[in-house]
Amino acid sequence: MTKDDSPGPAAPGADPGGGLDSAAFVRMSESAEFLRLKSTFRRFVFPMTAAFLVWYLLYVVLSAYARGFMGTKVIGEINVALVFGLLQFVSTFLIAWAYERHARRKLEPLAAEVRPAAAAGPAGPAARAGAGDGVDDGTEEDGK
Repeated sequence: MTKDDSPGPAAPGADPGGGLDSAAFVRMSESAEFLRLKSTFRRFVFPMTAAFLVWYLLYVVLSAYARGFMGTKVIGEINVALVFGLLQFVSTFLIAWAYERHARRKLEPLAAEVRPAAAAGPAGPAARAGAGDGVDDGTEEDGK
């Protein structure tokens, strides 16, 4: 079973690999929409990363320096260290779920606003023709 995932025709200003040329990227990265997307991303990711690192370091420090506490039996042979270790996995999956939810609700709508600006191509006709990029894309005729 094959599926055609090939991209459509390249947008004006896009390089042949499907990305943006440097001028288009600079224009897009300075747009208000892109800055808002980046800010929304950072407002979620940085605090979540810090919280997870604190939680992980707490586990490591307690394992190293509070062996008595970590060895405390909770149920049968299950001790606090095992519970904390398993909670590391649980917290990882919860963070992944929370990020997916955040991305779907907040980031994807903002990214949809950025895409038209990214696909808008270079401003001037010289840039549109690829003048000065030094790359031979094989589209010019040699006059023969």
